[in-house]
Amino acid sequence: MKAITHSRYGSPDVLQLKEVPKPEPKADEILIRVRAVEATKSDIEMRRFKFPVKWFWLPLRIAFGVTKPRRQILGGYFAGEVESIGTAVTEFGEGDQVFGAAGLRFGAYGEFVALPARNTIILKPGNMSFADAAAVPLGGLNALHFLRLANVQSGDQVVINGAGGSIGAHAIQIAKSMGAVVTGVDIAIKEKFIRRMGADHFVDYTKENFTELGRSYDVIFDMVPGSSYAACIRALNAKGRYMSGNPRLSVMLRSVLTTRFTDKTARFGFARELKEELLALKEMIESGKIVSIVDKVYPMELAADAHRRVETEQRLGAVVIKIGDLGVEIPGE
Repeated sequence: MKAITHSRYGSPDVLQLKEVPKPEPKADEILIRVRAVEATKSDIEMRRFKFPVKWFWLPLRIAFGVTKPRRQILGGYFAGEVESIGTAVTEFGEGDQVFGAAGLRFGAYGEFVALPARNTIILKPGNMSFADAAAVPLGGLNALHFLRLANVQSGDQVVINGAGGSIGAHAIQIAKSMGAVVTGVDIAIKEKFIRRMGADHFVDYTKENFTELGRSYDVIFDMVPGSSYAACIRALNAKGRYMSGNPRLSVMLRSVLTTRFTDKTARFGFARELKEELLALKEMIESGKIVSIVDKVYPMELAADAHRRVETEQRLGAVVIKIGDLGVEIPGE
């Protein structure tokens, strides 16, 4: 099978399209013919092994390869079809159209990937293409996790800091479905996209600091690692909630103190990426509460260009790689 691989850490140019062995599913696994995969910031960070949050660098380096990557096929969030199932699998059948997360096994940059059936994988929404569906799990699962954690209520003033990315674009839509008034923060070229996602207000962070506009908020969902923790906490209303999706170690420590000793709450962490959460997202998609966030679709041969598009931060939503040449038309190309 064909797969986009990288045998060393580095720039997008380390990505190569190669023939590799097709995986065989174990008894508890499903073999998925991948149709589309999101090119994510996580893929970029793993490819070059540089992370905005430094505290977990060493354990990840030990786990994934000190001098070169142990897992050479990236890709964690995908959509495709079940090719075959292991002998112990009962919840899927051959031909099922699915989408979901590969977890730390990665592998979705290949034409086929074998994953445990217990992974966060479910049937694809009927009203989304493979490309659209592949762009949901990363952003949707993270956004839903943090907005539920923040206990967003109807009428809440919610800020999404970093609103133009995959997580931010889903967070806008989910927060609006919860009845919130949403302010999206990002660069000017993303304003139309962010408003199309449903944001009521927009702040261009290159011209204004949303924490210095004299407004206060009930929830701040912060995906920007370098933002000022103190300024964000000051911008919260009494009993306001601050959610950090990319916490520095100092933010983690200060969050505990804020929650313990003030009337505000600060939380951090990683999304659990549960099947129940993905099922909730599917329901939102099929009811029209969440729409496609795809910016551009690239063929496998241009995977390096897809990574460059993500790195430039000029994308308007998610960048997707079409996997294989399987005769499946993917809207949005």
